[in-house]
Amino acid sequence: MFDLFEQPWTLVGAAVLVLFGMLTFRSVLPEKRRWWQLAVPAFIVAAAFGTDLLVQTDREKIYALLKKGMKAIEQEDPNALAAIISADYNDSYHNSKQELMAHTWRQMERSGVQKIKKNSALVQLSPPQATVNLIVLVRFEQDSYIAQNYKPWLLIKIRINFQKQPDKSWLINRAEVLEVDKQPVQWRQVK
Repeated sequence: MFDLFEQPWTLVGAAVLVLFGMLTFRSVLPEKRRWWQLAVPAFIVAAAFGTDLLVQTDREKIYALLKKGMKAIEQEDPNALAAIISADYNDSYHNSKQELMAHTWRQMERSGVQKIKKNSALVQLSPPQATVNLIVLVRFEQDSYIAQNYKPWLLIKIRINFQKQPDKSWLINRAEVLEVDKQPVQWRQVK
């Protein structure tokens, strides 16, 4: 569905059309020229970008949550990561949020993530749920276990399910690792 709040470019296009209309009007009827006529398109552009900045859509909230999660992993901050995971979290390997956090903490201690770069994120949104198929490039510190025993970077594909909360925020309620370096993987293999 089309949503003006997700991108300002439709209103910017409308402002260009209004500008052409105003210029045509001013050239056909020069006696009706007023200074504010050229300000109307500028006002439409300002309204477009202002609306985009002020209104955060569900899709933008999910992208912000993904960014926050990647930053938490880079900084090895389990508390920041726990803040974006739902209390009723479960997946094919972890039966609870506590099991996931314990597993994640063990992985953080030995992996030494240096940087996570998002390659692609396909969001399927149907409130109150959303699914993101995320592909990230994870770069590890040179002295980390993974960099020394495998390689310094991995391409990881993961499916993350989000649940909209009563306060209109989103939290992760399921995550499944799908691929590591284009090889099918399951949570049980991530040790």
